[in-house]
Amino acid sequence: MHQSHTGACAGRPRPGARPSWRGRVFRPLAWARGFALMLAFATAHALAQGTPGAPSADGVYDLLIGTYTGSGKSEGIYVYRFDTRNGELTRLASAQAVNPSYLVVSRDSQYVYAVNELPGDKGPASKRGGVSAFRFDRQSGQLSFLNRVSTAGNDPCYLALSPDGHYLVAANYSVAARPGGSFAMFALDAGGQLGRSVLSVHHEGGGPVKGRQDNSHVHSTVFSPDGRYLFAQDLGVDKLYVYRYTPDGSRGLLGPTETRYTPVAPGSGPRHLIFDASGTHAYLTTEMNASVVVFDYAHGRLKQVQSLPMTAPGFKGKVGGGAIHLSPDGRFVYATNRGDANEIVIYAVDPSNGRLTLIGRQPTLGRTPREFTIEPGGHWLIVGNQDSDSVYFFRRNPETGELASDPKRLEIGSPVDFKLVAPS
Repeated sequence: MHQSHTGACAGRPRPGARPSWRGRVFRPLAWARGFALMLAFATAHALAQGTPGAPSADGVYDLLIGTYTGSGKSEGIYVYRFDTRNGELTRLASAQAVNPSYLVVSRDSQYVYAVNELPGDKGPASKRGGVSAFRFDRQSGQLSFLNRVSTAGNDPCYLALSPDGHYLVAANYSVAARPGGSFAMFALDAGGQLGRSVLSVHHEGGGPVKGRQDNSHVHSTVFSPDGRYLFAQDLGVDKLYVYRYTPDGSRGLLGPTETRYTPVAPGSGPRHLIFDASGTHAYLTTEMNASVVVFDYAHGRLKQVQSLPMTAPGFKGKVGGGAIHLSPDGRFVYATNRGDANEIVIYAVDPSNGRLTLIGRQPTLGRTPREFTIEPGGHWLIVGNQDSDSVYFFRRNPETGELASDPKRLEIGSPVDFKLVAPS
């Protein structure tokens, strides 16, 4: 593993080699700038009003939808007013952006950040992806472009805000072997704009599946519930890397941990990781063998305790594990399975130990479901079918976890990601 400020990529290590740390994560001058920014932000973030995804008093939300724009059927990010009491949708606004396939909303709901997933499967490896920042008006739903920066890598596919709100982390999947998978961190200024990349981390190695695991593919970056660790899920090397997050500068912004990483089954391709509200269990989707893996968690360490296949017994066809989310009450886990399955898989959570039990499957009524969201009241699940240009709004039974079979439909080009924000 190579860390730098320039985005250089190192070659494949010898078999069994551990990632190597070369030098400090932060040069002194860069650290000083980052620390000054944190001091400047302290008051502003302490006064933040509300949290994205928090329950709305009247059941009405602004729904932000991120899309792919390459087909020409979408122009970028769309904003709808969604009334959960009756399922009614009203289009409010849209904002042009290139392939904003993943979104994250600031904790005060004033800013929206979107990846610009480039260059894609057929683009030149020399082309870098980006992240775009927007100001968000929660009353009108309008998005105003602020700025865009390079992610110092290819094909950014995931964003995460640090728990203190000072940094944005972008995961670069990187279809091309050069520069390979990485993640980058960006400082946020008081006006919500993105600064340059202050840190870029590249992983080395590969996995057993030729053509899919020839190099690193960072698919998500997730902070632990206590805010002390950052986990980077690498589909290309079948590892969940863990880094210590120390924004006070005592050890650099990110530092190595004793365990360095948690391995998963060879060829499984780890994709997305979530934690439960207690911070004692974590759940992972693996893309290439379509499974959900359960971990016990404590102090930066993951211990695998269960692995369940998403597919039904006897299933024949392509699979592709995708997104994973807990219900608002933490009683159920949902995951998308693409390929030829195109379904949402539903699991019940054992409250005594976090283990899962399969309770049902719901077809998404289209092709290639990627991300989805569950509204904070727990009564709706919203999922998009990327290759069918459709979004479905499933009514959800909070008691049983089941999804109704008569969802509402919205037609939109290549929908991928969804975020709900309570309007002001």
